[in-house]
Amino acid sequence: MADVVITEFMDEAAVDLIRARHSVHHDPALADRQDDIPGLIADARALIVRNRTQVTDALLAAGPKLEAVGRLGVGLDNIDMAACKARNVTVFPATGANAIAVAEYVIATALVLVRGAYRSSERLVGGEFPRAEFTGGELYGRRLGLVGFGGIAREVAFRARALGMTISAYDPFVAADDPVWEGVERVDDIDRLAADSDVISLHVPLTDATRNLFGAKTIAAMKDRAILINTARGGIIDEPALVAALKAGTLGGAAIDVFASEPLNAETGATFADCPNLILTPHIGGLTDEANERVSHLTAENVLKALEAGR
Repeated sequence: MADVVITEFMDEAAVDLIRARHSVHHDPALADRQDDIPGLIADARALIVRNRTQVTDALLAAGPKLEAVGRLGVGLDNIDMAACKARNVTVFPATGANAIAVAEYVIATALVLVRGAYRSSERLVGGEFPRAEFTGGELYGRRLGLVGFGGIAREVAFRARALGMTISAYDPFVAADDPVWEGVERVDDIDRLAADSDVISLHVPLTDATRNLFGAKTIAAMKDRAILINTARGGIIDEPALVAALKAGTLGGAAIDVFASEPLNAETGATFADCPNLILTPHIGGLTDEANERVSHLTAENVLKALEAGR
């Protein structure tokens, strides 16, 4: 049996880093066969996952020798943190390693949605030249509203400021006197943030407090031409309410990378059918070649340190 079980894709160079010192079972498709995982971790000392593997108390019970869970990413809603603590299993998220990838995704999709010029290729190939329909707008001078102001949101703010945007953020967990607020308007009321912002980007975990945080009421408070971007977690946006606003023209556009039910299937995906000015991506905001290398190597290093701390 392996010392380390990896249930989802991980950069092979990082896997080899672990394999050089410990036995490894790496199967990127294990997340699709979660019933197979308990039998594989009976003697394992570490488990490495992304966001699809559900690390429950029952799964932890199947791995009594587990010392560490490496998370190839930062979200922890698929990991029972209380159960890990009770069993003395340390969880290692790859904090900061994919922040640049997510920040660039947010800025790129905001530019695409505001400019509105990048979906004209098919019509031009067909012989049209619809210049007047694709003039679009600019991010310069617009207000970016950030819901959550942690590391990723700060990377977004840094890039948005370079484009000439003004920045507002809502985060009750960052102290008012924290120096990170320099150059950023701290907003205490999320409805005010929604009403004032031209682009809103979400950067909070999914909790009871944030579930459907952007429901019909908050979406209705947004400007008619505003853009809503979610790279955080599915469930923070009420998806039917979002679609209704886009179809009614009371919201300018949206980019959604995370969904209440993942992966989307034909039934859940149909919710978004025929929806204008909408970009859907398959939970890849934090996945670039470079980010995958950083996330994988940081996770490998964290797990190795944990396994070898007592030596």
